[in-house]
Amino acid sequence: MKIKGLIIIAAIIIAIVVFTSAYVVDETEQVVITQFGRIVGKPITVPGLKFRLPIIQQANYFPKNLLEWDGDPGQIPTLDKTYIWVDAFARWKIVDPITFLQTVNNTVSAVGRLDDIIDPAVRNLITSYSLIEAVRSSNRELDTFELGMEDAKQEHQRKAYMVATGRDKLTKAILKQAQPKLISFGIELVDVKIKRINYVEQVRQSVYGRMIAERNQIAEKFRSEGKGESRKILGEKERYLKEITSGAYKVAQEIKGKADAEATAIFAEAFGRDPEFYSFVKSLEIYQEALGKDSQLLLSTDSEFLKYLKGYPTE
Repeated sequence: MKIKGLIIIAAIIIAIVVFTSAYVVDETEQVVITQFGRIVGKPITVPGLKFRLPIIQQANYFPKNLLEWDGDPGQIPTLDKTYIWVDAFARWKIVDPITFLQTVNNTVSAVGRLDDIIDPAVRNLITSYSLIEAVRSSNRELDTFELGMEDAKQEHQRKAYMVATGRDKLTKAILKQAQPKLISFGIELVDVKIKRINYVEQVRQSVYGRMIAERNQIAEKFRSEGKGESRKILGEKERYLKEITSGAYKVAQEIKGKADAEATAIFAEAFGRDPEFYSFVKSLEIYQEALGKDSQLLLSTDSEFLKYLKGYPTE
């Protein structure tokens, strides 16, 4: 009975020892074994079931896959004195877990070291180049056509948007500057990218004001062109009306001339047939034009003007 009890106790002890000494390494993990705080052996990077001395040895797990670093947006002046907000991010991994354990110990402390190294590198490179270098990556033709400003802005924009370095080379330079400083921590900086660039509030308001002024300029140009076109149309209309009026006046004068000629011919023919009758008719017309109800004439009795009012002589 005692032997059976001892066997059970021994089995329990063995099970506890095996349970406390066994550990599992995942595909995304790497393990460093420490004994009383000292590193024992090489790092374990192959996944599977592993064993260690229970109690006296400890398994320290570190991620083997890519990790993210997301920096805080910061205000940075560019080389052309334009203040912008820059938001950058990076990807990194632990390539030497032993050095990593000895220097930063955990990923939280590692992120703090990344802040201290990547942020200054980003600031240093951004301040060394103009704004357009941090925005554009190539000199491809931009579709910046604006109706009404194509002549005034095209050449200026072409020169302003030309880059010599570009955003891709800029981020590679940030990576190249920061990477050597992280080797001593067992960290490899895989990539650095700029997530977002934006103007600070003061510059943004200035840009908005300039955009409003440009749009007002476009609107004023359209208004002046519209007024010019309106005057042109009105001028064409006036010219057309004058052409119609002058043509009608010409035709009227021609008709009037023909009528006067015919009237003169008729009067001449009448005068030739009966000069006395013609004189009588013309005198009556002159009476009608010259004499009104308020007219007063002082004429002698032998005046020829009123001879038809004296009566005709009888024979």
